[in-house]
Amino acid sequence: MPLTADAKGVYPIAPTPFFDDGSIDTASIDRLVDFYQACGCTGITVLGQLGEAPKLEHSEAVDIAARVVRRAGALPVIVGVSAPGFAAMRALAHDVMEQGAAGVMIAPPNTLRTDDQIVGYYRQAATSIGADVPFVLQDYPLTFSVQISPGVIRRIVQDVPSCVMLKHEDWPGLEKISALRGFEREGSMRHIAILCGNGGLFLDFEMARGADGANTGYCFPDMLCDVVRLCGAGRRDEAHDLFDAHLPLLRYEQQPGVGLAVRKYVMARRGLLTSAAQRNPATPLSGAARAEVDFLLERLAKKDPRAQWDSPSP
Repeated sequence: MPLTADAKGVYPIAPTPFFDDGSIDTASIDRLVDFYQACGCTGITVLGQLGEAPKLEHSEAVDIAARVVRRAGALPVIVGVSAPGFAAMRALAHDVMEQGAAGVMIAPPNTLRTDDQIVGYYRQAATSIGADVPFVLQDYPLTFSVQISPGVIRRIVQDVPSCVMLKHEDWPGLEKISALRGFEREGSMRHIAILCGNGGLFLDFEMARGADGANTGYCFPDMLCDVVRLCGAGRRDEAHDLFDAHLPLLRYEQQPGVGLAVRKYVMARRGLLTSAAQRNPATPLSGAARAEVDFLLERLAKKDPRAQWDSPSP
């Protein structure tokens, strides 16, 4: 089924698993998808910002998306299709939608400067991939250097019907969520799903501001599912207690440049990935960084047993 504005819950950003030689690890893809299903995720996103999509050939990207779609069954799969030009974006979007993807995610190029340029870009992108392809607007100014105000998001949502979800990653961005939900209440913007990124760093308060869930790749997506569930049930203190226990690791994983290495290292330690390898060019974790992550996990395990393991470091 196509992605709709009613999407909720947790759509983890799946890392792309590689073996140490850079080849794609399909068994780990299957294991990840099975884990996402088992822990309560409501969808999956592949080839996101930390999915190493630029390091993949077009055929590899399509094959990964197709494998995830097949394995995911009823879970909707969003595929990142951001590209420098619309020809590559259109080709990937069409190919993954043919494989059964529910929708695609589009980030703005860092060349956009004015509000009109931003709105015009998304109009053109939607026309390029086809008005029947639902898409997620990725708003991540810390990485893309494009500032998209609530008013501009409203213009895009009103002008482009195929925009059904916002991946909210502004920082600070709590007031943006409140402004967008305010537009909906006053009737000046139709409803869209708002799922939040930034590693989940502000998810505790984003949910209270009106977010529908998380769309991020923190190495404990099962924790994100629990926080979203607890918030939805009105169990605010429990949600914050769990979130607070993970906050030191969330913060550490959020470091620019090293975050993906941390994420893959932990997911390999959890048995979800065969290897923590990234495809080159890549910066692996130093021994000191691994020791720091291990220390954080040891402390986390005192409050969340999911951080425990008996296996040696990979």
